[in-house]
Amino acid sequence: MPDLAAPPPVEIAPVSAAERISSIDVLRGAALLGIALMNIVFSGLPMAADWNPKVSGGATGPNLAAFVMQYVLFDGKFRGIFSIMFGASSYYLVSRAVSRGAGIAAAEVYYRRNLWLLLFGLIHAYVIWSGDILYPYALLGLVLFPLHKARPKWLLVTAGICVALMSGFQIARGFQVQKTHKLAMEAEKAAAAHKTLTEEQKSAQSSWEEMRKYVNPTKEDLKKETDMYRGSYFHLFGKRAAQVKEWHSAPFYMSGWDMLVMMLVGIAFAKTGVLAAQRSYRFYTWLLIGGYGIGLPIGSVAVWLAYKQNFEPLQTVFVFSTYQVARIAMTLGHASAMLLMCKAGWLQGLQLRLAAVGQTAFSNYIIHSVIYGFVFYGYGFSLFDRLQRYQLYYVVLAMWVFSLVASPMWLEHYRFGPLEWCWRSLTYWKRQPMRLVVEKAPEEAAAATA
Repeated sequence: MPDLAAPPPVEIAPVSAAERISSIDVLRGAALLGIALMNIVFSGLPMAADWNPKVSGGATGPNLAAFVMQYVLFDGKFRGIFSIMFGASSYYLVSRAVSRGAGIAAAEVYYRRNLWLLLFGLIHAYVIWSGDILYPYALLGLVLFPLHKARPKWLLVTAGICVALMSGFQIARGFQVQKTHKLAMEAEKAAAAHKTLTEEQKSAQSSWEEMRKYVNPTKEDLKKETDMYRGSYFHLFGKRAAQVKEWHSAPFYMSGWDMLVMMLVGIAFAKTGVLAAQRSYRFYTWLLIGGYGIGLPIGSVAVWLAYKQNFEPLQTVFVFSTYQVARIAMTLGHASAMLLMCKAGWLQGLQLRLAAVGQTAFSNYIIHSVIYGFVFYGYGFSLFDRLQRYQLYYVVLAMWVFSLVASPMWLEHYRFGPLEWCWRSLTYWKRQPMRLVVEKAPEEAAAATA
């Protein structure tokens, strides 16, 4: 008689140390540290200062230089690499589980992973920091699963189409902003002349008032924002909750399209060995030349034109419509530079530290948010809008040193970062071993049992 017993269940477990791809960890660690360069401005200065240095933080001398470097070299670029890593990690998780014969259980683990991440993101956004990216990552992760079998070519073509659409949308938005402003000014004149406003004029007034608070805030607007962040924790919690609720209800929250684009690139690059540093030196060199050759000139010209226009918001909406093309090109340039470093074995000490940050990226990301709160908000040192723009990067440097020193030290004793351990245990619905067990040499073991 044939053996009709069911086959033993396949155990799906987190990636082991032997299965880790070092270049992936290095890229993720560098991306996490690079994101801090972007988030520090959003944390320490009013929101409009993120793209308009005249609002706050200084727009001359070292402050202007800091803004230029931020825009051309860093803004959105390391988030792009982080998004690539998220797309790649989702592919690796599923492909590894399928290769072990997990079947439908692979989907169960994948969706449980993203649903728990969504919960972590909500807690992070409401309780700690409103600039959270975990929530939109988790939402986008829910739609990535069917794309894991797509051919790399079509993933990259789709990403390219999305970039073109985003750039076109930004140009159309510029015309819409100018039209709204024009109608609002006409409505203001009509109201001053005691004329009855049309419904279109009333709508334009309301829309422009909402836009103005972001693109051209008044002293009163800035004071309200400053008072919010310098207030007590519970005062800030209430204001932040309203802000996060509004953002989460908006279509494609937190530039969801640009995150999705890079996740598609991440899946394609994972499938073709790009992220594992398996391609030729020639490939990475040309990717670097192409990325920087496109991104640096476009970004530099854009910020120069914005400067010449005195960062006038009604004009710079068109200048910054080149943002997506330059951002993605620079993202690929940065990634190829680091992959060349990994492939050639340069700066091994730095690579090991970056890889440790990459393995504990979740924990480091949340720790950075906690540091932002204590440095800038009212329940800590209350330094919000008190530092010049270039001085913000002293805080970033301190966080970099902390992460690069503490992460390797932690991994000498533990398998995962604390939040990574929690997330993996919930994902696999099984408590994961945390402490590293160092096997003793035979003579040490004999002495211990003597």
